[in-house]
Amino acid sequence: MKIAEVYKSIQGEGLLTGVHSVFVRASGCNLRCWFCDTPHASWQPEGRDYTVDEIVAEVEEWDCNHVVLTGGEPMLFAEMIPLTKELRKRGKHITIETAGTLYLPVECDLLSLSPKLAGSGPQDVRDARLLRRHERQRDQPEVIAQLLEEYEYQLKFVVDAAADLAEIQEYVSRFPQIQQSRIMLMPQGNSPEELSEKNPWVQAACQQRGWTFCPRRQIEWFGAVRGT
Repeated sequence: MKIAEVYKSIQGEGLLTGVHSVFVRASGCNLRCWFCDTPHASWQPEGRDYTVDEIVAEVEEWDCNHVVLTGGEPMLFAEMIPLTKELRKRGKHITIETAGTLYLPVECDLLSLSPKLAGSGPQDVRDARLLRRHERQRDQPEVIAQLLEEYEYQLKFVVDAAADLAEIQEYVSRFPQIQQSRIMLMPQGNSPEELSEKNPWVQAACQQRGWTFCPRRQIEWFGAVRGT
């Protein structure tokens, strides 16, 4: 499995914000979101091939109980099945961050689902082929339903404009089993300045709907840099 980076940091998003964690970033993605903040694992995937044993050994070096498997799109890789089993044997708490387009029978304590909205695809006209593929694959309700049934979850939406709210409302209405407090809105932005402009109205939208506001603390703490 191609891995872009393995590092220890602090979880900056979602229910486990503030928890020290080891991040394993799989390199490769089936989507091409224009706002992707890890292009080195999607648009231009970097890294080297690791065996499952090599990944586990690197994780163990950090002496940390929480592990976040992220990407790119980690569910692209069948190696996630034995990897999560090995991490579970070692008593690790496992979070998997995924767009929810693919299913694997993995071991997982928290599934962080981040479905992509209609305006998430490439915006450059030269990326027409990538846009078509993105649109075909970004919305997989059967996969989402299965993941919601089998795992503890948080449902995290990237919000760029107020117009996104109606689409999110329509999206979650398809899944009446979702706990409203597990629906999270996260403002799109890769700088503290961008986030500070969007945070107030995104937070207000959450309060109105009984959803959870999800700030991007890692941007506030470290900036938009790798290894955080």
